[in-house]
Amino acid sequence: MAGQTTSSVLTLEIQRKGDIALVKMRGRLIAGVNGLVYSQVRPLFPDAKRVVLDLAEVVQMDSMGLGALVRLYVSAKNAGSSLELMHLGKRIRELLGLTHLLDVFTIIGERGITMKF
Repeated sequence: MAGQTTSSVLTLEIQRKGDIALVKMRGRLIAGVNGLVYSQVRPLFPDAKRVVLDLAEVVQMDSMGLGALVRLYVSAKNAGSSLELMHLGKRIRELLGLTHLLDVFTIIGERGITMKF
């Protein structure tokens, strides 16, 4: 990762409509960016009652990235909001399965989000 900054490892694009927020993540959700993810997504609660993380373009996630998702899940619950995951890649689905978190998170399909931008 020599020469890369945190911002080049992961980017977030946040779209809001009413009480729904869609967060499109691109890159690697790994150690070093977990604080960025939390600091960008956490302020969406409780105004956004439903926050959807689109992981279609997340190419890698390690245990620190997984920890960031769990931390956001707890924050959402505490704020009376929901955190949902969308477009899980094979490796991310496997990681969530190995850690028994597939049953914890709400996983939605492409048509599961009802917002048009």
